[in-house]
Amino acid sequence: MEQHIKSRQRVADYGEVLTPSHIVDAMLDLVKQETERIDSRFLEPACGTGNFLVEILRRKLQVVRKRYAKSQLDYERYAVLAVASVYGIDILADNAEECRQRLYQTFDDAYAALFGKKTKAACRESVRYLLKRNIIHGDALSLKTVGHKPQPIVFSEWSLANGSLIKRRDFAFHELLRGKEAMDSPFEVHKTLVSDQGEKVFIPKPVKDYPLVHFLEIAHAYDH
Repeated sequence: MEQHIKSRQRVADYGEVLTPSHIVDAMLDLVKQETERIDSRFLEPACGTGNFLVEILRRKLQVVRKRYAKSQLDYERYAVLAVASVYGIDILADNAEECRQRLYQTFDDAYAALFGKKTKAACRESVRYLLKRNIIHGDALSLKTVGHKPQPIVFSEWSLANGSLIKRRDFAFHELLRGKEAMDSPFEVHKTLVSDQGEKVFIPKPVKDYPLVHFLEIAHAYDH
């Protein structure tokens, strides 16, 4: 469904532009292989209501269905991983919330269509928690959240380990960007490592490391 500009004032104040679906498709087709990798991570620093992220998730979920539709547990595991791989920041609170809702609905429509009454509340709760963590009401220029007491933006990295277990590590956004700058600078090579192909690589240090949890228990484990 096409999204529409909510007011001219928002365009004037925030430069809000909503990319139409045919342009979203054309741009994502340029990186088609990555959009079809279930665990390939995408960050939209001005995500709006999620036009790009929704299409990315839709493509990933098509791959999950194609590969894992015969096993509900496998489908759930990799659908959750697909949701965990999309990240967004928006300076407007209503945009961030609408983005979360659209991403959730994209997941839930696909999930319910495949498994109907067999769907699990715990899986939906995990997805809601992931979207709460991954779609941030913040300012990608200041690298801080927006609100009464702005804080540095922190993203959670989610990865599958040991079958159905999820590993969470939190990283400060400004540190991730500083690491990229260090890699690009000839004067800061000492801050990076070199791969066995001779390329510079940056390994960021997490601000917090969490124990493994089952992917269906994410919300219960962290939302307290």
